[in-house]
Amino acid sequence: MTAQAMADAKTADDRTGARCAGTGTGPVLARAFRILGAFGADHPAMTLSELARRSDLPTSTVHRMLGELIGWGALERGEDGRYRIGLRLWEVGALAPRGQGLRESALPFMEDMSQITRENVQLAVREGDELVFVERIAGTGAVPVLTRVGGRFALTVTGGGLVLLAHAPLDVQEKVLAGPLPPFTRRTVTDAHTLRRMLADVRRNGYSVSDRQVTMDALSVAAPVYGPGGEVAAAVSLVVRHGSRSAHEIAPLVCASARAISRALTQPGRAAP
Repeated sequence: MTAQAMADAKTADDRTGARCAGTGTGPVLARAFRILGAFGADHPAMTLSELARRSDLPTSTVHRMLGELIGWGALERGEDGRYRIGLRLWEVGALAPRGQGLRESALPFMEDMSQITRENVQLAVREGDELVFVERIAGTGAVPVLTRVGGRFALTVTGGGLVLLAHAPLDVQEKVLAGPLPPFTRRTVTDAHTLRRMLADVRRNGYSVSDRQVTMDALSVAAPVYGPGGEVAAAVSLVVRHGSRSAHEIAPLVCASARAISRALTQPGRAAP
């Protein structure tokens, strides 16, 4: 084959690859991620056709890959014929060091705070320009919340998110504040200038307050958890029913718990999260 023929063949292959990627038949690993990424809190179980539609892949492609994903344990098929995230994937996810190390250090203090207040206690980390909850303890009779372990949320509305955003790199702050800033309630702050003042208050006061920004019946107070290098590794928050307690009343408890978790993270011999 001549050099020109080889170049022409490569160009044809590139074009074919581009067309394949556009029609949902790209690299195997990318297709697997798209199938797994189709699941969410609002779609925890799906049929084959639903998976194909949400992953934007051909039904034949999804059907072919489901066997391998089920065989490895990433997915499971129930008696109803629907597919769900498998236990093996959860086991692997639990090994993520930021989640595992933080949870081990934070849980005793989170449990103490939950027992004292009977309210919701949450632990979150920042992933890019979003918040991810790595642990949550639901208090007896506590106000209902929209959060769940492993769930993602906007940084600008929750107490934990405001703490993490206040201590995030400047480029992350600017990206988030540039929007969009979605409203959850009529109390949600969607003005970038107001949010900048709130973030400055968080850094000055050492804690954040989210008052009815996510739901109209919830008040959240959060404080930063520091890692071994002095960086903000996470945020711990207490969510109470609006009107039951004031932010000023619960802030000392949240800050004390955050300091205790920070000390536990920096103990000699403990692996950094």
